[in-house]
Order: sequence, then C-alpha cells, then structure tokens
Amino acid sequence: MYLERPKRRRSSFIRIIFLLALISAGLYALSKRHQWPKPFEPTPTPTRTVESYLEEGERLFQEGRFDEAILAYKKASEIKPEEVKALIRLAKLLSLRRKKKEAIEMARRAVELSPDNAEANAVLCMALEWGGEIDEAIGHCLRAISLDPDYAEAHAYLAEAYADKFRWDKALEIAEFAVELDEGSVEARRALGYVLEKQGDYEGAIFEYEKAVDLNPRFSYLYISLGRNLRAIFDYESAEMVFKKAIEVDPKNPVGYDELGMTYYYQGDYESAAAEFQRAIEVDPEYALAYGHLGWVYYFYQRDFEEAVKNFEKALELGGLTIGREAEFHIELGWSYYFLEGCEKALPHFEKALDLLEIEPDENLLNQAWEGFENCTE
Repeated sequence: MYLERPKRRRSSFIRIIFLLALISAGLYALSKRHQWPKPFEPTPTPTRTVESYLEEGERLFQEGRFDEAILAYKKASEIKPEEVKALIRLAKLLSLRRKKKEAIEMARRAVELSPDNAEANAVLCMALEWGGEIDEAIGHCLRAISLDPDYAEAHAYLAEAYADKFRWDKALEIAEFAVELDEGSVEARRALGYVLEKQGDYEGAIFEYEKAVDLNPRFSYLYISLGRNLRAIFDYESAEMVFKKAIEVDPKNPVGYDELGMTYYYQGDYESAAAEFQRAIEVDPEYALAYGHLGWVYYFYQRDFEEAVKNFEKALELGGLTIGREAEFHIELGWSYYFLEGCEKALPHFEKALDLLEIEPDENLLNQAWEGFENCTE
C-alpha cells in the first residue's frame, strides 16, 4: 500500500510574520482615511490669554521690573489689539522708560478706542506732558477729570503740567487735592513732590518723595527724584546712597548712573563722574543727557575739545532734551569747535542756541551764546 507522504505544516513563525504583515497593511490603509495621533506627540499646551498677560504685567510693574512688564503688556496687545488696559499700561511704562514717541502713540490709541475712559485720557496727559507737549496734555487731563472727578492720578498729572507752565499756585493746589483724594497714590505723592521741587521747596519735596518711596520701594524713578533733591540741599552723602539704591532696584535705568555721576561731578570728582556717565551710556546708548554730561567733563576739566565735540554732537543727535539743555549743549559745542577750528563750524551752533533761547530765555546762557556769536561775526 502506498502511503502518501504527509504535508509539512508551515512553521508557526512564518504564520506570525504573515499575520503581522496583514495587520500593518490594514492599519496603513486606515491611516489614509483617518488621521491617527502620533504615538509620542506631546500634548499641546493651552494658549496664553489676554487676562494672564495683563495679570503678569501688573505684577511685574509693581515689582519695578518695567522692561519685563512692557513685554507682557505687548503680548496682551498682540493677542487683542483693542485691549485698552494693555495700551494704558504700555503708555505709562514707556514714558517711565523715556520712550516718549512710542508712549504717546500707545496712549492715543487707547483714547481713540475708548474716548470716555478717564484713565486713558490721564495717561495720554502724562505721556504728552513728559514729551514736552504741555498744552495738549492739560486738555486731556481736564477731560479725564470731567469723566472721573475723583481720579487722583488725573489731578496729579495736571498739577505736574501746570508746574511746567510755571503756574505755581494752581499746580500746588491741584497736587495737594490729588493727595487728599488718594493718600496711597504713588503718582499723587510724586506729583506733589515735583511741584514743590519746581518751586525750590526741596525739603518739602524730599518729604513727599520719601512718602512715595514708602508706598512702593521698587520704583527706581522715585529714588532718583529723592536723590536729586537731597543733592539740591548739598547732602551729597545721602544723595549718593539714594542713587545707588535706584541702581540696585533697577540696574537697567541709565538715569540712576547719570544722576550718581552728576553727584560726583558737583563734588569735583570728575573721574568718578565720567565713569558713571559712561555706565549710563552702556546701559542705554540712546540716553542723550549722559553724552552731554560726559562732554562737560571733556570740555570744562580735561580741555579735550575733540572728545567734547563727539559727545555734545551725539547728545544733540539723539534729542529729547529740554530747550534749555539743548541750547546749552549747542553753546558748548560751538565753543569746542571755536577752540579747535575757529568759527566756520562754531557759528551755526551759537545761532541755534540764540534761536532756542528766544523760546525759553536764560540770561546766563544768552550771554555765553552772544559772546560766541560776536566773536565769530566781528
């Protein structure tokens, strides 16, 4: 009997391979019809909200971390361009950082979006006043007060504007009223200190600035105002300590270094003064005053007119100076050129100073400008 040779069973290994191939093919076909999540793809993180950036900005602002607060408010504004609160905070912080044009732009946008917002009008008043556009600033402060008569900061900024218009009695009355409205307002205390300082009441200004510092010891600009008045009463030791505190609180603020430099300058320590002016420039290469002050060291005490020219020219190029200070730097630049090369380059600067001094007269500066002008036109 012939016995058929039994068929060999396929190995279990081959069967497993075949089944896996079928499963893979099936899954591939399904993946073409349905989007399956990648097995190790990270879970998307929730998107930051406008509110979260606003809260972060306010916290950073109260901590005196102005640059970081600006970034947070800009993020909020990017997400929601019509967010008025972010624009208001940006305008204030940019003013404190001396970004005058940008501050005014943000404040105008806030008012355009919300014309009946007292805070928006008040911060536009502040930005305009700090940018030298005082008459328009007063109009927006008055508008803010008409919208909210009890808003202390609107009164504070109005007082500051009137002080810069030399309307002393009105400025003092409004500043005192701002403090009455809100004794815990840093800006009300600061504005009252500013009005007293402008009137020459340095002791009174010191008292108010100290009150403002007590309300928020993380704001470097308050220490700077306090130190400036301590220096005005020739308390150089205290002024030096206060300016160093301003630098400690906010190392990114060039004004602290510049004012510390001026404190050394008034004491005749020109080497230390120059070092601080240079630090101010390193922190903010666009801080015009520090270049002008460094120019003073070269002009008056080192008699290095070439370096004086470089620094005075840079200060004037950057701009943002008061009329009086701009005129002064033009006069000193004119004399620097006079000693270096004669009148060809000097005369235009004496003429520019005279034009500026017609707007804001100063007898001492006028005498210096006329002397230079006459030397070059005889």
